[in-house]
Amino acid sequence: MTIFEAIAEMRRLTKLGKSFSFTFMSYSRSRGTSNGIVEVHSARLRKRGKSDYNQFAELQEEYINTKTGEPRKFWHCCLLSLNGQSLKFSAE
Repeated sequence: MTIFEAIAEMRRLTKLGKSFSFTFMSYSRSRGTSNGIVEVHSARLRKRGKSDYNQFAELQEEYINTKTGEPRKFWHCCLLSLNGQSLKFSAE
């Protein structure tokens, strides 16, 4: 599964009212740092931010951790796995 297939699956599951687990590499653009791999055990996607407010909205996905209620976001390119399945990186 590619990153884009995984994001499509996340959207599908969210639309069905189901949660999913995933991992991604953290990255703070403003600090230029990473705190390593983040594991989210139960999440649903949120409505994507508008590019009027976030110039990188098309490159990020917003989610809510359904266990903590915390709203967060991740960079598409940093997505590593979905429901335990490692993702394939492809430039195609």
